[in-house]
Amino acid sequence: MSTTYGRRLVGRDDELRSLFGHLNAVDSGGRAIGLFGEPGVGKSALQAEVVEHARSAGFTVLTARGSQSETRLPFAGLHQLLRPLLPRVDRLPAVQRDALLACFAMTDSIEVQPFFTSLAVLELLVDSAGQTPVLVCLDDVHWMDQPSIDVLAFVSRRIAGERVIVLCTSRPESLPFADPHTIEWVELEGIDEAASAALLDARAPQLVSTVRDRVLREARGNPLALLEFASALESGRYAWTEFDEDLPMTTRLERTFAARAEHLVPAARAVVTIAAVDDGDDLNDVLTAAGILFGSPVDLVMAQPAFEYGLLTVLGERYRMAHPLVGSALRQGMPPATRLQAHAALARVLADQPDRATWHRASSVSGRDEGIAAELERAAGNAKRRGAVASAAAWLERAAALSPDPRSQAARLLSTAELSYELGRFRQVEQIKAQVTGMVLRPRDQSRLAGLQGIFHDGSTGEPAEVRHLVGLAQHAIGAQDVDLAMQLLVGAARRAWWRDPGERVRHEIVRAAQQVSLPVRDPRLLAIYALAQSDEQRPVVIEQLALWPADAGGRPDLAGLLGIAAFCTGDFRHAVAFLSTPVQELRAQGRMSLLAEALAIRAWAEVYLGVFDAARSADEAVRLADETGQSQWAATARIAVALIDAVRGGRDTREDLLAEAEHVALRTPNAASSLLAGVQLARGIADLGTNQHERAYGELRRVFMPADPAFQRMQQVWTLSYLADAAVRANHRAEARSVLTSIEQIAGACPSTGAVIALEYSRAVLADRASAESLFQAALGGAAGELPWHRARIELAHGSWLRRQRRIVESRGPLRAARATFDSVGARAWAQRADQELRATGERGWRPTSSPRELLSPQESQIAELAAQGLSNREIGQRLFLSHRTVSSHLYRVFPKLGIASRNQLAAALADHGDQSSPRPA
Repeated sequence: MSTTYGRRLVGRDDELRSLFGHLNAVDSGGRAIGLFGEPGVGKSALQAEVVEHARSAGFTVLTARGSQSETRLPFAGLHQLLRPLLPRVDRLPAVQRDALLACFAMTDSIEVQPFFTSLAVLELLVDSAGQTPVLVCLDDVHWMDQPSIDVLAFVSRRIAGERVIVLCTSRPESLPFADPHTIEWVELEGIDEAASAALLDARAPQLVSTVRDRVLREARGNPLALLEFASALESGRYAWTEFDEDLPMTTRLERTFAARAEHLVPAARAVVTIAAVDDGDDLNDVLTAAGILFGSPVDLVMAQPAFEYGLLTVLGERYRMAHPLVGSALRQGMPPATRLQAHAALARVLADQPDRATWHRASSVSGRDEGIAAELERAAGNAKRRGAVASAAAWLERAAALSPDPRSQAARLLSTAELSYELGRFRQVEQIKAQVTGMVLRPRDQSRLAGLQGIFHDGSTGEPAEVRHLVGLAQHAIGAQDVDLAMQLLVGAARRAWWRDPGERVRHEIVRAAQQVSLPVRDPRLLAIYALAQSDEQRPVVIEQLALWPADAGGRPDLAGLLGIAAFCTGDFRHAVAFLSTPVQELRAQGRMSLLAEALAIRAWAEVYLGVFDAARSADEAVRLADETGQSQWAATARIAVALIDAVRGGRDTREDLLAEAEHVALRTPNAASSLLAGVQLARGIADLGTNQHERAYGELRRVFMPADPAFQRMQQVWTLSYLADAAVRANHRAEARSVLTSIEQIAGACPSTGAVIALEYSRAVLADRASAESLFQAALGGAAGELPWHRARIELAHGSWLRRQRRIVESRGPLRAARATFDSVGARAWAQRADQELRATGERGWRPTSSPRELLSPQESQIAELAAQGLSNREIGQRLFLSHRTVSSHLYRVFPKLGIASRNQLAAALADHGDQSSPRPA
């Protein structure tokens, strides 16, 4: 219903001025804007004005409207939006084209890869925007199917540099795109009193003053209410006076719409009844089903009154409700028996569309029915294979409601919860867990329920009783020969032990339970459990077995991921980077961004511990992806890595903000995540060391070694040791640090990992007495750190400083110069300055730090530049990084002048001029 009178939209001058301004500025970049407000407030009318303005300005306008009946039809909204652009789909890369067409069942493939679908939509819109700017209008997006919403959210987050405007409308109680980075929501309130009076007087000038005043008061500036009540009162079909009791606004509006249908002849009433519960837009389907409900065939002529009364609109063979409240009013007033009959009629008509038919058949029964529940479960499986996880969850929830057997109902609810976890629906998972907790469960489902506890915190709730419960369930699964479930539960228990140590006895129980499973000692799940549980006894076994596996785990990315976790948690960081690079490639190729974010975050920390300080390798992308997928724990993990890298390179401005945000995530978990807090303290300590605040650095780092402190983490203290020793020497805490060193030597054992060896060799040297220091420095230089530039430079700095303090001035200059050169080459400015200060104390002057244009690049620009230097096209880079090819082009446009080059062919040489000398990038 329009809120206009004549050709002017009443009372919306400010809103139109703002929205037209965004359209006029589209050449400066795109944006996503959402209008929300109560039904009838004029969202759609305002959007229609913007559409008219955009078309007159030469925009390509794409529209889609959500429908309550289409909410569970995967990709219905997306297909509606993209119809005008589908002829261009052959221009897309094959993997994107196939993924998009599979969504719409326009190809033989039934496998949908959601993020390649999203990238395909982004490319179509950006390509179109290359010719004319694009306006994407999404009306009633709160009723749009979730798979379509997920794709549109992906697109909205990536149009800042494109000539694309997204404008959507939604009701306030169910806003999609909750992430503030996705869309800018603007609340649309009612029009003011003067505009309301003008609109009402123009529409119903003959109203009695008392009734007019009551309408104005009750409408509260809602344009649809003003127009509909005026129409109803003038017609005489809706009796209402100033003495009637107040009713909720939405009820009033729905009654107004329902009143229109009361005067339809039976055949037309059957048509609108079917349309109200339909989940499609095919007019022939509705007419056929209406004939079943009516008792004899119904044609378009017989349905005409439904269109004349303004309940339905039609375009060709497609129809829709004239307004969403029409369907709401009809469904609300429909007798239950009639609704069941309408769904049954649609189920018969849609026999050639099994999934839709199953849904309507499920809606046509009033009691429980195992046969239909099983059909829904199979349909959910089909939806999941097509990438429509949200639709699969809805179907499973309905299947649970129809299950006669309480145990089957619980199993299906748990499946719903597992899919809801993948979708990031915390509230729904918690509701299902609460519901299932009081139900009769099969033993396997009891274990599945336990596995869902704390799942959104990635096992960060490490209460001993909770971990023991998981171990007990795993032992039951072992007795039942359910190896996969047992290992799944034990990995979950071990993850909890990593994030927050439940104590030595509980960690041993996890390991003993894993040893009861009949698996070969090289099984990656077993190795991951040993490492996550921080088993001192099994650490040599893990290190030995990791060395026997090829870097790609024999072509199994899932196993490589587990091996990468085992390597990282053991401190075998070289193997961790190698193993994690395999699943990173595979997950990127599959577009599985949630798991990709986790793998990148872990790999980023493996690189940090090796001394590779380049956020573009893993950390920056991990932050962006984890934020996008709603994984706060992994986003925090990656943020700490970015902050630490900034600290090493001297960028203190953003460091504390990142650390404070990560610290907040750690502390708000049910058990403070000690692994995150330990990382925060390490980053702060390294930053303070770089600026010679040694006492403060020692205080920050010391927390990681104190069992009573929330930042204590058993294995991370091993890898933090060398920095604590560095601070201790300068802050005069040498004796205390030596005591810490002794305890860490006991944890590392007789077969320490690479990470432990680096930390121990450095710490022994810097904390040594005068008699043994020289030999220990030489041992450290020839040890595990010798091939790692960052760690070798730290040893050289410490050795040179020690030589200077021993008044061996000439000898000290060699290692100090080497340290300064290495720190300078990797961009560690503060550390290079530390080495130069030591050299100046020996009487040497004249050094100037080098600078490189590459340091002007952001991590994402650096990542794009490196891929371009390798010969990848813009489309290939965009596909790898989930960006449009035009966004990649824009980044390169900014990169060239920063590097002082004019063409793509010069990239490789420009990047090599000041490349990272830390370690080779994994393949």
